[in-house]
Amino acid sequence: MATILVVDDEYLIADMLSFVLEDEGFMVLTASNGRKGLEVLDREQPALIITDFLMPVMDGLEFATAVRALPSARHLPIILMSGAQAHIGTQRSDLFDAVLAKPFSIDLIIAEVKKLLASD
Repeated sequence: MATILVVDDEYLIADMLSFVLEDEGFMVLTASNGRKGLEVLDREQPALIITDFLMPVMDGLEFATAVRALPSARHLPIILMSGAQAHIGTQRSDLFDAVLAKPFSIDLIIAEVKKLLASD
């Protein structure tokens, strides 16, 4: 069972993603901002990260940049979920393996997660 880290300051979105991904057989960890996400990475080894863009303390761009700097996590697939900032993510293929616009389709997220984990 692969572990997925969801980093989003909107608790309802993080909870919904957790429920849906757990129903698909994944274990899910959550963090409410990038700094807390890095703390989770320090003690856990997820197979994939889903992050929001706009968050307090450390946004998704700063978080992804920090993840890519970690030797233990630099090759983890990262999915960016964002509303108005999705275009920034699409310009940063060095940081994000996929960019999904909010509001998002649950089916599309599940398909993207499975695709990225299968190519690992």
